[in-house]
Amino acid sequence: MMEGVEAVGYEKPTTVQEQSIPHIMAQKDVIACAQTGTGKTAAYVLPLLHNLLTHPGSGHSIRALIIAPTRELAVQIDQQLEGFAYFAGLSSIAIYGGGTGADFETEKRAVKEGADVIVATPGRLISHLTLGYVKLDKLNCLILDEADRMLDMGFLPDIQRIISFLPKERQTLMFSATMPEEIRRLARKVMHEPEEISLAVSKPAENVLQAAYMVHDSQKTKLLKSLIQDKKELASILIFSATKSSVKDLEKELKRMKMDVRAIHSDLDQSVRKEVLNDFKNRHTRILVATDIVSRGIDVDNISLVLNYNVPQDAEDYVHRVGRTARAEKTGLAITFINQKEVRNFQKIEKLIGSEVRKLPLPDELGSGPDYEASQRRFGGRGRPGNAKPFRKKTGGKSDSCQKRKPRPPKAQG
Repeated sequence: MMEGVEAVGYEKPTTVQEQSIPHIMAQKDVIACAQTGTGKTAAYVLPLLHNLLTHPGSGHSIRALIIAPTRELAVQIDQQLEGFAYFAGLSSIAIYGGGTGADFETEKRAVKEGADVIVATPGRLISHLTLGYVKLDKLNCLILDEADRMLDMGFLPDIQRIISFLPKERQTLMFSATMPEEIRRLARKVMHEPEEISLAVSKPAENVLQAAYMVHDSQKTKLLKSLIQDKKELASILIFSATKSSVKDLEKELKRMKMDVRAIHSDLDQSVRKEVLNDFKNRHTRILVATDIVSRGIDVDNISLVLNYNVPQDAEDYVHRVGRTARAEKTGLAITFINQKEVRNFQKIEKLIGSEVRKLPLPDELGSGPDYEASQRRFGGRGRPGNAKPFRKKTGGKSDSCQKRKPRPPKAQG
């Protein structure tokens, strides 16, 4: 195990790892709330592998199951498993939709032969479970990763159905960036006296430089060009846009400007999505344009700039988007474009993170954008975040995302 840790390059644990690992090694149930980019995956993968090694199973059997909301996150988790377990002789397989019939057959063979750890998206796992050949009677650990996102995506019935196939005597771990009431209800049903770890503060890391521009929609592309063209120091740029159609349009526009760009969205085959992510991760592609499908499912070091081409409707999605940069205590830049109608949503973001994001003036050649205060009066909600005032230095402050909040209806995914 330690050889795997050294090979991956880990030198010291993050806070969530420090607090989670001892409880998990002691075979206790754990519910952990920590924001994106804090090392949650290793916080459960390392002690999970340790427990599998120190309590060997009998024969070929599935001993641990990790459920993740998206294909990208499932692949990312499986890659970390492979890295940490490289010298340990433990096996894992990622199971997710979007592939070919041959992919399904490969998964079927692997599941029937047995793997120490399976990482799966809910729908794909249920497809295998309903065919009757998945044997989970030897399973001793269930992990729900990004539990809040799975509930947002409407996976609660699938999760409950999967749990019905599992032994009642097992260890259950739940990791989440936020802790809404529906997560707590689920925990009460499926966990036994869990240890609670709450570290999440719904705000980006302190070493993320945040800024925003008030823009008309017609100014966005020109502003984007002025911000990133010929800026060699911005070696890796991740742009989030609201819908898959806007992602496609933006990719075409940036290609027309001779920029090195690719897009990722749900219309792409899984093999193409994997190729696009790998090219971006390996610096073969400078700019990636994406929907929120990857806001919690991409693990790329040293992203120079995260740019929100639109304001996310969910304030917590802003934290996850911005969390793609300044990971592992590095610095990063996050910029958001705000049109008049998005002011209210941006106010919610500022309220959530407990400080105001600085509004920058547009370059002279673009002319003037919408007036922020006038847009507030017309489209905004009541008041500003805390005592914040426009154009002043951000005031700091915290907002704990682990506090209870009202359930949200499932959202359509890009």
